[in-house]
Amino acid sequence: MKKEQNFRTKIIGGKFKGRFIEIPNISTTRSSKNILKESLFNTLQFDIIDKNFVEVFSGSGSIGLEALSRGAKECYFIEYNKIAYKVLQQNIKQLDPSRCHYLFGDSFEKFDTVLDMLKNSNEKTYFYFDPPFSTRDGMDDIYDKTIELIEKIDASKCEMVIVEHMTKLDMPESIGDLKKYKRKKFGRSSMTYYTPKDNDI
Repeated sequence: MKKEQNFRTKIIGGKFKGRFIEIPNISTTRSSKNILKESLFNTLQFDIIDKNFVEVFSGSGSIGLEALSRGAKECYFIEYNKIAYKVLQQNIKQLDPSRCHYLFGDSFEKFDTVLDMLKNSNEKTYFYFDPPFSTRDGMDDIYDKTIELIEKIDASKCEMVIVEHMTKLDMPESIGDLKKYKRKKFGRSSMTYYTPKDNDI
């Protein structure tokens, strides 16, 4: 039986611009479209330099590794699929493993571990949530569960939360101590941004 070929995508900016990373050819991971990725990093720009970045449902790590390339201080990844996790590890090794922390397991169970790891950091953190679309049994409540994770974030340690989600879903105006900053639509996918309520953005 012929082995499935991985896809490849390029880092689009920063130190590792032009370097390829692998994306596993499995149904549960999907590469964030380049137009969406460009829009995200046009919003973050240089603010990301020396901040922490967490890609909660990381797949192959294409968003977090883009953040790494653009100067994020430390990047954190959580992935539960064994094939995707192996590809994630390979991608990290090719770039800068010294600034990456990766956890294998369910993002809903491992998120607290990442929050604990961040407690002693003096830098604020960007959190990127791209939960799998509700295509699998038992995933109907995935956005409710994702919102519960966001509610755990200490606003004083948070720079911004970005949620990639189905366009037909309306995200709440506020989650915990975070308020909606903006929303951008890209066909079937949209990104909603949240910042701490006491921020003057």
